[in-house]
Order: sequence, then C-alpha cells, then structure tokens
Amino acid sequence: MSVIDKNGLKISLVLFDFINNEALPGTNIKSDDFWNKFEKVVHELSPINKNLLKKRETIQKKIDEWHKNNKGQDLDKKKYLTFLKSISYITEEKENFKIETSNVDEEIASLAGPQLVVPVDNARYALNAANARWGSLYDALYGTDVISGSRGKGYNEERGKKVIKYVKNFLDETAPLSNSSWQNVSKIEIRNEDVVFIVDNKENVLKNKNQFTGYNGEKSNPSSILIKNNNLHIDILIDSNHMIGKSDKASISDVVVESALSTIIDNEDSVAAVDGEDKVKCYRNWLGLMKGDLTANMEKNGKKFVRKLNSNRNYISKNGKEISLHGRALLLNRNVGHLMTNPAIILKDGSEIPEGIMDAFVSTLCALHDFKNKKNSRTGSVYIVKPKMHGPEEVEFTNLLFGKVEEALGIKQYSIKVGIMDEERRTTVNLKECIRKVKKRIVFINTGFLDRTGDEMHTSFEAGPMIFKGEMKKSTWLSTYENWNVEVGLDCGFSGKAQIGKGMWAMPDQMANMMEQKIGHPKSGANCAWVPSPTAATLHSLHYHKVNVFKEQDKIKSRNRAKLNDILEIPKADRPNWSTDDINRELENNAQGIIGYVVRWIDQGVGCSKVPDINNIGLMEDRATLRISSQHIANWLHHGICTNDQVMKIMKKMATIVDEQNEKDPAYNRSGRSAYKKMSDNFENSIAFAAACELVFKGRVQPSGYTEPLLHQKRLEKKANN
Repeated sequence: MSVIDKNGLKISLVLFDFINNEALPGTNIKSDDFWNKFEKVVHELSPINKNLLKKRETIQKKIDEWHKNNKGQDLDKKKYLTFLKSISYITEEKENFKIETSNVDEEIASLAGPQLVVPVDNARYALNAANARWGSLYDALYGTDVISGSRGKGYNEERGKKVIKYVKNFLDETAPLSNSSWQNVSKIEIRNEDVVFIVDNKENVLKNKNQFTGYNGEKSNPSSILIKNNNLHIDILIDSNHMIGKSDKASISDVVVESALSTIIDNEDSVAAVDGEDKVKCYRNWLGLMKGDLTANMEKNGKKFVRKLNSNRNYISKNGKEISLHGRALLLNRNVGHLMTNPAIILKDGSEIPEGIMDAFVSTLCALHDFKNKKNSRTGSVYIVKPKMHGPEEVEFTNLLFGKVEEALGIKQYSIKVGIMDEERRTTVNLKECIRKVKKRIVFINTGFLDRTGDEMHTSFEAGPMIFKGEMKKSTWLSTYENWNVEVGLDCGFSGKAQIGKGMWAMPDQMANMMEQKIGHPKSGANCAWVPSPTAATLHSLHYHKVNVFKEQDKIKSRNRAKLNDILEIPKADRPNWSTDDINRELENNAQGIIGYVVRWIDQGVGCSKVPDINNIGLMEDRATLRISSQHIANWLHHGICTNDQVMKIMKKMATIVDEQNEKDPAYNRSGRSAYKKMSDNFENSIAFAAACELVFKGRVQPSGYTEPLLHQKRLEKKANN
C-alpha cells in the first residue's frame, strides 16, 4: 500500500488523501496545521497508551499468581478484596459527586428509548439506522413473529387484521379515549385545539388531552395526528385511499412511532478494519453522516433508488404553529479501545499508531461539519463511545486524549462527549471513580454482558474451570453488575443528564421473545437499550410507552447499592462432574459460533452479521461473542476439562457444518463478495480455520482475552493473498 512521509509519520496514501481532500475542506483547518498538531499529540500520547497496556499485563500476572497460590481453596472474599486493593486493581472510592456535563442533546439527557448499533463500514446499514428514528408499527408487526401465523405470498388480510387489532390495543393502553376504544373509531377530526374521535355518532376525546400535539392536513379531514406519551411521539396516518386505510373504520393507514432515538455508528466490534483502506471506508461513511450527504444505491423489488438521510417531520401544532421533529436518530461514534494499533500510520519509532488516538482525531474532524449544519447534534457536541477501558487511569487517559484533540482542532473544551462501556471487570468495580475522571464530558454508561463475561473469564482464568455459558446469565456477579451499573450512574446524577444503557438483543428473528423479555431493560432503570435492527427498534419502543423510565429511576435511587463482594464472585465450577456428552455439546456450541463468525471476518471482512448457530437460529455475532466462546474453550483446555485432540476434532466437525450452512447463505452471492471457499476442503491452508483454532489454543495468552490481535493478523494475511 502506498505511503507518504509527513512530519516523521508514514501515512497510508489513501488515508492522507481522505483527510486532505475530503475531511479538512470546509473546516477552516489547513492541512499542514492539522498534520503538525496531529503528529505532536500522537507522539506525546502513544507512550502513555503503551504503559497503560503494560499495567494491564502486570496486574493480570499478579491475579494469575494469586489464584495459583490459592488453588484448591474456597474463595475468601475478604482476603481476595484486600489483595485486589493491594495491586491497585480496585482503587479507593472517594466522596460523592454529580456529573457536570453540559450541552447535551435531549435524546441522551431527557428521553428514553431504543438505541441501535450498526457497523459504519456499510453505508446502507448506516443510513437505515440513522433513519430509524421513525418506524412503521404496522410493518414491524406484520413482518415479524410478534404476530402469529404465516405471512404467505402477497398481502395476507387476516394477518393484517391481527396487526391492526394489536396496534389499536396499544393505542388504547397508551393514549386511551374518554369513553370508547380505538377499535370503534369511525372518524377523526380537529376541533378548536382538541382531536375528536367519532364513535357511533358520539364524540370522544383523549382521556389526557395534553397528549394531542399536532396534525397535518385539514382540521375536518386530517392526514395525520400526532400524539405524545412518555415524551415519545406517535404519528397516526389517515388515508381513505390507501390499501389499509380504505378498509379501516377510521381510515387509519399506518401508525408510525418514534423508535431509535439514538444510534451508535460502530468503528469497533462490528467492523473488520485492519489497514488504511478499511479505515477510510469507515471514516468516509461517518463523514457523509456528519455532512448529511451520505447516500447508497439500492434495489428493491426490481426498482433502483438512492437511499439518503431523512428530512425532519413537520406538523401543525394544536394552536396553529409549525412543529418540526427530528427525522433522524442522534448519532454516536464508537471508536476502538486502547489496545489496538493500525498500520495506516507508522510512527517515528517504526511502531503502528494506537488506533484509538487516530479514531478520536478523525471522528471529531469529520464531526466539525455537523458543528455548522447541526443536523445531528443541535448543541455542538460530538459523541464518542469508548469501549474496553480498564479502570480509572484508562478513562483519565481518554479524557486527556479528547482534550488534546479539542485543542488541536480549535474547538471548545468538553465538546467531545464520552460514553463509557462498562464491559471490563476493572471498570465495573471502579465505576464511580471512572465516571469521576470524565465528569464534565460523560453522557453514557452501558453494561455489555458479552465482553464483560469474556473479561470475567480471562481475569479469573487460573481460578478454575468456568461454568457452562448458559449458566452465566444466572450468576450472582452478573445480576449484581447490572444493578450496580444503574445504581452508580444514578448516584452520580445521570438521571435527566445522561444515558444508562443495557445490552443487545442478539436474535433478530425472534421479536416475540424480545417483546416478552426486553421490557426488563426500562424496568431496570435503563433509559436506552441496544437493538440490532430498525424493526427491533420500532418494536422495542413500545416498552418505553409502557414504562416511564425516569419514574423507575426515582424508585431505584432509594434502594441500597449492590454489594461489591457479589460482583467479585467468580463463576467457576467448584467440583465439575460433567459427562463427556455434556462437555462435547458445550464445546460444539462454542466452536460452531467461533468458526461461523471468524470465516466471515477473515474471508469477507464482515465484522458483524447474522450467523446461524448450531441449531440454525440466526444470531448477531461480533467480537464480543467470539471473546466469550474462545475464552471458554481455552479455559477448559487449561484446566483439563477437555483435550487438544478432542477440541481439534470438534473444530473440524463444526467447520464442516459451517461450510454447509454458508453454501446455502445468499449473502455470499451478493455483488462484491467472493464465492464461498470451504474450510473443510483444505484445513491446512485455510487462513480462516487457522484463525479460529489459534483463538482457542492461544486464547490464554491473548491480552485480556481479546480476539482483535489475532483476527487483524489473519485478515491482513488473507488480504495479502487475495
């Protein structure tokens, strides 16, 4: 790949050209000024970054030794806690405080609703996610298993009736009428400053008249009415000529709900960006979102069209004034953590640039375009989610980095806001002190069960064999961790100022189950929770109509904080007495998930996708799920639960199954992707299979159990061989 020398940096030409020719124009920052300041910050901060990573290794070695020295003994939590404090794994919790973040958009500060996460390297996905602020409830229900029965071909009228009944029941619950049901409404009109519903020639109004916010069309024949509940909008469309509207008593053609209030545009776990070329693809899409001009060529049902960002939605208020509602989700950018480096830029000492430093600069540079047009943040903020930080020192480094970026780019201090992913054990146990380090820029804490479980396994690797993955969700440490995150956030003044988030629903085809289970997230006091698709966002939004999150938070504020001792409980099997069949089933489940994900990552550069599991159920897989599965097998190998030969035999068996699954996958026939190559045809020369195996057999020695270093190495090898 071509490079250019600039200020002692060897920069990938494709990245250099992108910065100079696409990102900088329109910012009033000259190229030389940018690169001069960039170089100084990079060389100042890179050694600090390296030292923090060395500290991770040092602490982990001490924990490993402690477990070795206490092998065979029951965990003495008092003794364990004292030890963790002595090695600075747990720091002293200081006096109480409240966060001081200012200029925060309402989607983060005062609203509660779904949060989408989408890979930045796919423009179509990014646009769909940005536009997922509003979604058709009719479409979301009709196309998913929330409504029972088969769809069949064409429009299924009986299924349609079920959808309409479901939605009108939702309206009865959310925006009830004074003396009747939405099911019985025959006409809707606006009179004075009220919306009136005609039922059997009698007039009804909303029980809570304040819910009526606005409308479109003529008062006597509106084309839509706008209702608000728990600060979320519901747009009821009325069209007697529409296929659905003409068969509806009230001519309601659709109900559009405010869905993904915010979206994380992901540069991390869901992408495979290993060099300058890959990074520019990611950065270019983010730039397009910040400029507001990102497009994607689409084809649906044989028709070609261009997907672009939605405009705002306009209405007439009940007192005749204009209302404009945001048409797009508020976008956050998840940068990479502190661990990874990238060959896109080589430093003076010949080392690769810490990727997180590069991400911070480029993400913010691109966001400067939004500072002018304010189509994303109306408050002049750029929102960066920072994953995989270990403890207060690393959070403090992020604060330092963001401050240096602000200074270099000439923007107001604390313009860059930070979201902390609470997904590493050392961050969890020090969460209050982590928040303190960024109290003037924090907008977000989020529990990430998957990475958090991976770190739990790696941190306590030497303690003993871990329990089955399915049992992890029942562990004391996990439920305590989830509660602890909310409680600490509320103690630090997050309510009404910042997001407290919960993790992903990983089964995009199982929306009925999601509707049953995910209501637990707003009930837990979380004012956002992750979903994998715009459809899931629309459905999950109904939970925030049912639950007033801020009232739930008020209740939680009075309860006692979860116990640190419970968080420190290690999920190991005390006296494992598992059958060979049970062990093999667990190994097969893990191995199939690893290989199914890795082959797409290595061969196609796909960082996140719906991968069929061992039972052919599509699961959203990314590096977090990979981390769990690989660490789990590595742990069992280390403690003699299974053997190398046993695992290798299973890896080959599962590779054959994955080959069969992928041969039938239409994703491999899409334009721009190479044909699927079976691993089982040539195990010895399959880079993807080698990567999957190394993640398992070398899992114990991977830094914090992360999968990125090996994946990046193997993907670069694959790209070099193409």
